Amino acid sequence: MARPGLTGVLLVGGASTRFGTPKALAWLDGETLAERAWRILGDACDERLAVGKRADGLELPFELEDDGTEIRAALAGVVAGLRAARTDRVVILPVDMPFVTPELLRRLGEACSDAAVTQTGPLPAALAARALPVLERCLDQNHLALHEALANLDTRCIEVDARLLVNVNTPDELSGLG
Repeated sequence: MARPGLTGVLLVGGASTRFGTPKALAWLDGETLAERAWRILGDACDERLAVGKRADGLELPFELEDDGTEIRAALAGVVAGLRAARTDRVVILPVDMPFVTPELLRRLGEACSDAAVTQTGPLPAALAARALPVLERCLDQNHLALHEALANLDTRCIEVDARLLVNVNTPDELSGLG
């Protein structure tokens, strides 16, 4: 059952430099990473948004919200997701973290004051709508490191099983998971 008042934001952008092809379209256990993350967000949240660059032309099974900037940084997607969300709390999930669970996302949402992260931070994360001005200022000033932006907020940290936080950066890493 989804928690009322929680929006899930899937970050599908990124240059995928080390991966070589868009990570969102890579396959794991019979579904793309984008489909998998979208499903997980649907299990955790009332509302879901996917944020990235429409110009990338990714063929996704859901609508993509353009982040409205040329900047290739998670912060751009986070800001766009917070702007578009209809709830006061948002959980952010990058497409390349296939083992994050709905329970982990809900825990982040519950722990969030201004922001909440896991021990490996900065993503996945939960953010409150009131954090938006700080994040927008960082983006406007080209201070793109999300962990630095979070340092300017009341950010809480939760400890979770590290296996849930696997981040896939190369095709070899992905094939090692199956």
